[in-house]
Amino acid sequence: MKRAFDVAVIVIGALLVAAGFNLFLIPHQLLSGGISGVAMIVGYFTGWNISLMYLLLNMPIMIWGLVAMGKRFILYSVISVLLTFIFMQWVPTVMAVKDAILGSVFGGVLVGIGAGITLRIGGSTGGFDIVGSVLTRTRDFPLGSVLFAFNGIVIVLLGYFKSNWDLALYSMLAIFISSKVVDTIHIRHIKVTAFIVTKKRAEMAERLLHIPRGCTVIKTEGAFTQSQHDMLMTVTTRYELAELKKIIRAVDSKAFVNIVETVAVWGEFRRPKQ
Repeated sequence: MKRAFDVAVIVIGALLVAAGFNLFLIPHQLLSGGISGVAMIVGYFTGWNISLMYLLLNMPIMIWGLVAMGKRFILYSVISVLLTFIFMQWVPTVMAVKDAILGSVFGGVLVGIGAGITLRIGGSTGGFDIVGSVLTRTRDFPLGSVLFAFNGIVIVLLGYFKSNWDLALYSMLAIFISSKVVDTIHIRHIKVTAFIVTKKRAEMAERLLHIPRGCTVIKTEGAFTQSQHDMLMTVTTRYELAELKKIIRAVDSKAFVNIVETVAVWGEFRRPKQ
């Protein structure tokens, strides 16, 4: 049932992204962020099929993600990208609203909701969501600033070559709204600390090390029962929170878990290589 629910969410998310592209952004020649924005700008200048460009540009990133990350995340991402490609063939590219500002707003909202709910269940809509997940697994990387700079370059190129800075600014508005909607649904690149009280310490620790993050075992005692427990503390990212929740429930459904947002991390964030 959980897998069926996840697939249903991915389908809905892909449909929303495709609708945001074809009904609001592409008719006004506006851009989305990341790989989809690159596909759009190539399509605008060459006349090539944007949905096909979106699929082709995502393929090498998904292959890289498959090597660097778990199969579940990449599988969901591959399904999302393929469904977005298919839905972009089905949803007609028509101008749903005549005002470019309304197009950027509603396009950004639809794309943000689609990407946000897909991230929420442990997948992604491809592109730089996969890049972000890979990089935040290997280092404490200031990805937000880099992605903002990259999107800014793409938008400037659009304004320069089209000689229409209104389109560039509307595209920036669409990307800003989309990112805010995604952050509302699923905050990205934010680290959290999980405190897990469990009676299955060895099995839980072994599974946590596959995320891969280090974990610290702390001896605890219940104040009321005075019984001894083990508490595992691990720092992870919001990207991996869905996977962490799944692991904890599979190992010990009765475990007590407290998850708090982490302001900063010093030292070794990832598990050291053997």
